[in-house]
Parts: sequence; structure tokens; C-alpha cells
Amino acid sequence: MSDQAEKFLTPADRLQIEARIAEAEKRTSGEIVVMVVPSSYHYPLASMLGSSLLALLLGIAVALLASNESMWFFLAAFSISFIVLHELMKRAHFFRRYFVTASDMKEEVEEAAIHSFYRRNINLTVDHTGILIYISLFERKVRVVADQGINEKVPQEVWQEIVSTIVGGIRGKAQVQAIGKAVDQCADILSSHFPLKQGDRNELPNEVIIGKGR
Repeated sequence: MSDQAEKFLTPADRLQIEARIAEAEKRTSGEIVVMVVPSSYHYPLASMLGSSLLALLLGIAVALLASNESMWFFLAAFSISFIVLHELMKRAHFFRRYFVTASDMKEEVEEAAIHSFYRRNINLTVDHTGILIYISLFERKVRVVADQGINEKVPQEVWQEIVSTIVGGIRGKAQVQAIGKAVDQCADILSSHFPLKQGDRNELPNEVIIGKGR
């Protein structure tokens, strides 16, 4: 699953976005960070639930096909099916997604984005003007986390346009262009409140982070 984020943005794609970040930050004292993760959580309960339900159905089907009404036969078929399906479910993330609720995914992305914001020290800029664009592929969700200095001047709902830009771009398989546009949008918002100051320095690397949520 870790390869998913690497495939989502190739090295050339990342260089293109990093150049866009560097250019955008010439207009503002704010810092923009882009992070892509394959998943914000591993959802072990979803793997268990999916494996159990499918193993139950498969166990019944095998028992019927074998015309064997023995409970022990069914349990054996169920157990073998569960072990195989559970291993498959852990690897087939696209299949596991059907056993995770939308509310659970939203909550995990929210928590992972905030966790990443602090773990990556984005909160440590001098004027608290760091912003994280967090993209979680498994959940197909984007979260923008802004530091205290920004939140005092920019309401949270403003970031929804950036989220919509990226989500729409991903759906159209134009993620590089969409992320670049989102970076420009962030710079437009930041520059009006936090214009570039004399002596301003780049406090955070412009490198696109390919990582893990939590």
C-alpha cells in the first residue's frame, strides 16, 4: 500500500509541485506544506468484519456444495476461508474500503492530518503561519490544517475551496495540476494577510512529503 502514494505522484510530479510551492511562497511569509499518505489508518476492524462476513458466506456455500451438514465441516471451511480472506483484506485496501463507514474515514483523516501537522513541526514557524495540505488516498479525502496565526484571520470554511480543487483534480486524474492550483490558492489567501516581509526566510522545506498518517 505504501507504493500507492509513490504512484500517485512521480518524482517528476513532486518536483513540479515543489517548484510551485517555492514560487507561491515568494508572495507570502506563510509556509505551505503538501503531504500525501496512502492511508490515514489501517482499519483493523474493517478487515475483521469483511473477512468474517465473506468467510461465513463462503463456508455456507462450500457446505451446501459438498452436501455436508456437519457443523465441524462448516467450521473448518469457515476458518480456512477467514484466514485466507483476512490476509487478502489486509493487502487489498480497495476492497477493505467497503467495510469502513464514511464517518470513520472522516474522523481518522482529521486526526491524522492534525497529528502530521504537529509531528512535522509545521506549528513551529515564527509567526505561526504554517499550512498543511494533507491528502489521504485510501479515504479519498483532503484536509487543510492552518496554524493559529492564520486561523485568527482566515475562517476554516475558506479552505473548502482548496479541498474541492484537489478532490476534483484527483477524480479527473489531473492531481499534479490540481495540487499546483491549490498551492496558488493558498498563497493568494495568505498573501493578503501575511505578505512577504523583508528578511523573510524559508522556514520549512518545500519538499512534497510522501509519508504515513498515523
